[in-house]
Amino acid sequence: MNNPLQEMTNEELWALFPIILSEYRAEWAKFYEQEKDTIISALGTNNMYRINHIGSTSVPGLIAKPTIDILLEIPTDADIPSLTAALISAGYICNTQPNNPAPHLMFMKGYTPQGFRGQAVHLHVRFPGDWDELYFRDYLRSHPETAKSYGKLKQNLQLRYEHDRDAYTEAKTDFIQEATRLARKEMGNKYTTPSTTL
Repeated sequence: MNNPLQEMTNEELWALFPIILSEYRAEWAKFYEQEKDTIISALGTNNMYRINHIGSTSVPGLIAKPTIDILLEIPTDADIPSLTAALISAGYICNTQPNNPAPHLMFMKGYTPQGFRGQAVHLHVRFPGDWDELYFRDYLRSHPETAKSYGKLKQNLQLRYEHDRDAYTEAKTDFIQEATRLARKEMGNKYTTPSTTL
């Protein structure tokens, strides 16, 4: 199968890129730092509000899809075409996401028409906000038993939805929402105040 990724159906993409889970790897944190440096070099810090490692690879000890998820918050007046061009030049594939928060963009690395190649990265680009993903990450980091339960849930779901990413994601929603609710109750409005983690 050598069609461009953008021309493939979801079913074709899910067959090519199944749900794979891995035991935690310490090098994921290093991959994030390397990728963060690449992003900063491509965009410059003036075009960035905040950048964070999110998702399961950001939680030590947690079983995860071996994909580095990065949340990049950009100023609301950012030049989106220039930002997009810079990230494509840095090796990313641009994937418009109309159902995602503005500016409705995600960028990816590690995906080819022949399957995964190299380290997979998902770069989620958003305008500044009080994002659930940051609270969920912090809650799993500080509550190892919850993280362990989440890992078991993902293992069970992977067996059922190996080739259906949408169903896999949907089936995790209730767990994530409840943990995020508890995190916000515990942490208050931790991410509403302007701060930079570049």
